[in-house]
Amino acid sequence: MNELWQRISIDCKVMAGKPVIRRTRIPVELIVRMLVRGILESDILREYPCPEPEDIRAALAYAAQVLANEDVFPLIVPA
Repeated sequence: MNELWQRISIDCKVMAGKPVIRRTRIPVELIVRMLVRGILESDILREYPCPEPEDIRAALAYAAQVLANEDVFPLIVPA
């Protein structure tokens, strides 16, 4: 898993600090959104030649970890 994390970069000077695929300006969010829309990994790699298949897995791993550590505070609405 650590190997995947090394493929993600966060730098306030790149894409306003959003997590991106290392050495690119491709946001993790964009990769995840493309996969959600049904765009195939092979099509993503063809459209953006810099990333490797492991970078796509790293983007998904990053997104999963962020969600796993998300704090959720239930909203209680009085009746």
